[in-house]
Formats: sequence, structure tokens, C-alpha cells
Amino acid sequence: MKINTIMSKGPVTVNIDDPLSRVKDLFEENSFHHLLVVEKGVLLGVISDRDLLKALSPRIDTVSATSHDLACLNMKAHQIMTRKPISVNKNLAVKEAVKIFNQHNISCIPVVDKDQKPVGIVSWRDIMKVLVK
Repeated sequence: MKINTIMSKGPVTVNIDDPLSRVKDLFEENSFHHLLVVEKGVLLGVISDRDLLKALSPRIDTVSATSHDLACLNMKAHQIMTRKPISVNKNLAVKEAVKIFNQHNISCIPVVDKDQKPVGIVSWRDIMKVLVK
């Protein structure tokens, strides 16, 4: 079985210079855990919802938020992204993806075309769903 059969197609991306306010909005509006960071369409990094939580003040969206707390929303995506993420081709065998997950401390693998442009994303949850079937 190939990765392209289980990956989420059309991954949501943000530009390297998009503010964290946009990243936050995308996570709140959707039910996924990873965003891909691109520049001119080329994959440069990954941001997880956990990365965002670490970067934001816990007082954001509360009445006690100060201007300093809110300033973190102006930080840029590249400031919190994981750089040079491990990525794979859509024709990789799922078994090989499992090996990558086991060898590295990652929770998703971007799937890219020959030009390093994202075409999908696969998480360990996607693999677990296949195993249940």
C-alpha cells in the first residue's frame, strides 16, 4: 500500500511570513494538528498545534490578556516552525513511513512532489486507521 492512498490530500499551508494570528485561526477553524509552512509553494517547515500552544501566552483570548500577550500573535510562522521536515514521495510504501515514524520523534510526514511542493500529509493517526481496517 502506498502513502498516497492514506494521506490527507490538499494540505493546508501558511506562508513563512504569515503571523501566528493566522496560524491560530486556521487551527481553530479546522480539525487537524499540523500546518505546512511554504515559501513560493516549496515546503520549508511544519507547525503543530502543540508548537503554537508553546508560543502563545495562555492569557490569549481572555480578559486578562495584556498587549505583551497579544504581541506574540504578530510573530511569524518561521519563528516557531520545525525546519527541514522529513518528507516523502507519494509512492512510498506505508511500511516505510512506519519506519520513519519509529526512527524519528515526529507526528506527521509531509508528502511532496518532485519540486518539494506539498501534495499531502500523513500522520501516525492515518496509519493507525489503516491498521484497524
